[in-house]
Amino acid sequence: MPRILRAVDSIHIIDGGERCLNIPAKILERARRNRRRIVFPESLDERILRAVAEAMSEGLCIPVLIGDPGEIRERAEKIGIDLSGAQFIDLAKFERFNEYVERYVEMRGKSDRIARRILSKPVYFAAMMVKMGDADAVIAGASTITATVIMAGKLIIGLQEGVSIPSSFFLMDVPGFDRLLFFADAAVNPDPNPEQLADIAIATGRSYKAILGQEPRIALLSFSTKGSASHPIVDKVVKAVEIARDKAPDLMIDGELQADAALIPEIAEKKVRGESPVAGKANVLIFPDLNSGNIGYKLVQHLARARAYGPILQGFRKPISDLSRGAKVEDIVGSIAILAAQ
Repeated sequence: MPRILRAVDSIHIIDGGERCLNIPAKILERARRNRRRIVFPESLDERILRAVAEAMSEGLCIPVLIGDPGEIRERAEKIGIDLSGAQFIDLAKFERFNEYVERYVEMRGKSDRIARRILSKPVYFAAMMVKMGDADAVIAGASTITATVIMAGKLIIGLQEGVSIPSSFFLMDVPGFDRLLFFADAAVNPDPNPEQLADIAIATGRSYKAILGQEPRIALLSFSTKGSASHPIVDKVVKAVEIARDKAPDLMIDGELQADAALIPEIAEKKVRGESPVAGKANVLIFPDLNSGNIGYKLVQHLARARAYGPILQGFRKPISDLSRGAKVEDIVGSIAILAAQ
């Protein structure tokens, strides 16, 4: 019999050592209900094919593979993968390519020749599929650099209204902790200014609600809690809180908070004067810079043995996300589930 662990929060199935799916149950449920159409521009990568097959077997999405169907199927057969149920798009034979080109020319004001050259690249074509409503999300990055994935998103899909920069988050599933956490930004923006940090906080809160269906409680982190220390880098966080609250009054946002005051109710009671909808109950942690965000998620991942899913790009009008070029199959399946849950 398969062994199932932490049935309330996540599902971990081990079947003869051949399968290993460990994704929070609420993510799986939402993905299966949504059945999003996700496009994969790197369809000859073995990890992508294995992840697509796993995602289909779990009913997480309808995959669209870009490339020569015969070549993709041949690669799949060699590694023993069944792609029944997947859809294929061969750019060389795509009947609506001229329509896509015309739309790009209209959007970007470029020449027909430039538009054709750009859209002949699978990542940009995949983004255009989402823009045109022919797919719900893009997953790339297995063999494409992050900058290219972000550029495709910015040029074609566009940023959400009021969001100035794209960013990223990691979904952290920490053993023994009572809630799932989003950590941001841990992969994209090295040193955001107050306005950018506010946008990261707002985008991450929106991602949390879209993916988990729960209200985000957003804590902007610092080494200071509510004025316990004074320094220009604390001032940046304080300013970001003010901007974020002004731009998104519907979201629960607080700071500056130390991590323990953000997460632990008993510590929040001691450190935070007055009422706070976030202190001690935070589920979205916004780090002041990429140093702290990247270090923080890796420490929690390895020392607390947390499951870290991401980085997931955010701030775009429609989901487009990046993979680490060293991503494993299970990492890709996790990203598929998270995007499909939106």
